[in-house]
Amino acid sequence: MRIVLSIIGVLVTLMGVVWFLQGINILPGSFMTGQSQWAIYGAIAVISGVGLLIFANRRGSSSNGK
Repeated sequence: MRIVLSIIGVLVTLMGVVWFLQGINILPGSFMTGQSQWAIYGAIAVISGVGLLIFANRRGSSSNGK
């Protein structure tokens, strides 16, 4: 389960980075380019993805110690 949560966490983080960069007009070529709401959504996704990665790795390390 730790591997699945880690993969999902990485994907959500990468998706959030793309959304953030498009929202602040660094990655052009999408309807999201230059839209500040997508920068906010991206930041939320990055925070969520990193939180999921931390949760997955702490959960896995505590069960290995038992």
